Amino acid sequence: MARFAFVLACALALLASSVASGAIVEHSFNVNNLTVTRLCKEQSITVVNGSYPGPAIRARDGDTLVVHVFNQSPYNITIHWHGIFQLLSAWADGPVYVTQCPILPGHKYTYRFNITGQEGTLWWHAHVSWLRATVHGALIINPKAGLSFPFPKPYKEIPIILGEWWNGNVVDIENEGIATGIAPNNSNAYSINGLPGDLYDCSQNQTYEVQVVKGKTYLLRIINAALNNQLFYKIANHNMTVVAIDAAYTTPYVTDVVVIAPGQTTDVLITANQQTGSYYMAATPYMSANINFDNTTTRGIISYENSSSSSPIMPALPNPGDTPTAHKFNTNITGLAGGPQWVPVPTNVDEHMFVTVGVNLELCPVNATCQGPFNNRLSASMNNESFQLPTNLSMMQAQFYNVSGIYTTDFPDQPAVEFDYTDSNISLDLSLVYAPKSTKVKTLKFNSTVEIVLQNTAFLAIENHPIHLHGFNFHVLAQGFGNYDPINDPQKFNLVNPQIRNTIGVPVGGWAVIRFTANNPGMWFMHCHLDVHLPWGLAMVFEVENGPTPWVLPPPPADLPQC
Repeated sequence: MARFAFVLACALALLASSVASGAIVEHSFNVNNLTVTRLCKEQSITVVNGSYPGPAIRARDGDTLVVHVFNQSPYNITIHWHGIFQLLSAWADGPVYVTQCPILPGHKYTYRFNITGQEGTLWWHAHVSWLRATVHGALIINPKAGLSFPFPKPYKEIPIILGEWWNGNVVDIENEGIATGIAPNNSNAYSINGLPGDLYDCSQNQTYEVQVVKGKTYLLRIINAALNNQLFYKIANHNMTVVAIDAAYTTPYVTDVVVIAPGQTTDVLITANQQTGSYYMAATPYMSANINFDNTTTRGIISYENSSSSSPIMPALPNPGDTPTAHKFNTNITGLAGGPQWVPVPTNVDEHMFVTVGVNLELCPVNATCQGPFNNRLSASMNNESFQLPTNLSMMQAQFYNVSGIYTTDFPDQPAVEFDYTDSNISLDLSLVYAPKSTKVKTLKFNSTVEIVLQNTAFLAIENHPIHLHGFNFHVLAQGFGNYDPINDPQKFNLVNPQIRNTIGVPVGGWAVIRFTANNPGMWFMHCHLDVHLPWGLAMVFEVENGPTPWVLPPPPADLPQC
């Protein structure tokens, strides 16, 4: 009880201090369509304020962010502030039909929230259909005035947003995949800050380039905004020092390659200490599954000041299936214990969950034609529950107004059937591979600590799944391959300085253990950040109950969109 009161007091003091000391940072987002030329053709895309990527937002820890969104596009829209805690502002989180109904064309909504106890690189993006392919931008949170980074101040900061590009309307491409029951078309290119780079057709003049000064150190804020692919990122002849991931500081880690999943961010320091010249930065996919994918490479140029080189040096890139390199990177990073915003690992666990994640099948509807295995639809699930969003009311409105029939509170703590989760022989086991559609939540008491084993399965394709938790950071206690061993694997837990994330790439054919404290009332989405899998149902929701005053879900804003 004393620990509970202490934690509450600290959280309240932090929130009160943030609100009292911060500035109001205000932006207007005009969402509309823009015609651009990429890969030899003109394409109409949905963007914010006429730019792709969208505008970068810069604020400080403690500031209040106010963003007026005017939807002038032909599509429904919401904006998610990826990685923001949304303490007592859950209505601003943004996932469609979870915390709000969509902003309809011609309508508007104002997102208002305080940034509390966070600094580093986050990002914002659309959270309706595949619109985040082009509706996204950086959200950079600097320390409070007078405070500094826990590393030497860089000469300059450079956002690096990695993305994917389709020669076609992404909404139509997604809908075609849903209609046929198979995976939508692969992307046609990757991009760096919206530009594909000179390896693609008609793209010689669409290569991102940045100039550096010899001897200076730069902070690259890397964001993977791609929809469906993890990426390797390298810079020719230059090492990088990782200093933060998902807006959480790390023990400095020197590497020549960054591995980054959709939704994740990685901050690295790079020193321009090579011979004056020009060097390619490049991103290429890490694909752990034996499936068809966009096996191409985007690249940009780092050019030293006064360089006369017209032939940049190209880095040697890993093979797409290089899981050892990916796993080494993902497991060697540790948190900066005792550093700014460090949160120790909670030791008393109230809720233990074992959650399987993977691809499944769904029976083809009557009078429909489906092109998936056995003439069915592709699907996905957590604990064999394939998540389905409501459409007539958001889940959090149902929570607040106590409306029944929108969701049920029986999401299971473990799968109904125990099996050999990573045995490739179960790939098409028809007794296991079908998952029912449902809208189930797991109810958590306020301030309870939750430990989750995320276990990949071998259904249809064995792959790495990036799982994102809204509203909370979590400690990554351990990761491994095969089936999680509840007897021996807990001995591998890092309870001293584990990495802190909001998005974790669960290893291919393996598992990861995460732990977080549910200290914010509301509805919080946990889902795969591969957009091909989200509409298939690879998601669930945590319903966090109200705590003692003031830790109570506030009423919805007056302008909250209605369904």
